[in-house]
Amino acid sequence: QVQLVESGGGLVQAGGSLRLSCAASGPIFSRYVMGWFRQAPGKEREFVARIGSSSRTYYGDSVKGRFTISRDNAKKTVYLQMNSLKPEDTAVYYCAAGTRDGTNLGRDFGSWGQGTQVTVSS
Repeated sequence: QVQLVESGGGLVQAGGSLRLSCAASGPIFSRYVMGWFRQAPGKEREFVARIGSSSRTYYGDSVKGRFTISRDNAKKTVYLQMNSLKPEDTAVYYCAAGTRDGTNLGRDFGSWGQGTQVTVSS
C-alpha cells in the first residue's frame, strides 16, 4: 500500500482559499487514482474530488467550480486547490489512493492519510 501524508489545512475566512497537499510514498504513484474526501462532525464522509492516472478529474457537486484537484507524478504529490471557501466546507480532509478509476466510493480506495483540518469562519 502507498503511504499518504496530507498538509495545508488551517483556518480561513469565508471566501478565502487554501491548497491542500498529499505526499505519497511508493514506486508506482503515477498508476494510482487519487482522491480527496472530507468528513464534518456528525456527518458521513463525503467525496470531494478524484484524479485518475491519466489526470482525468471528477468533482462532487458541492465543490464543482470552486475546487481543483491536480497531481505531480514526479513529486508523488496530489493537490486540492480550494477557492471561494464556505463555512460548510469545514471538515477534516482526507487523501486516498486506489487502483480502480470511475468510483467515488471510499471503500474503493485502499490507502488513506491521517487527515488535515480545514476550518472556514463566517
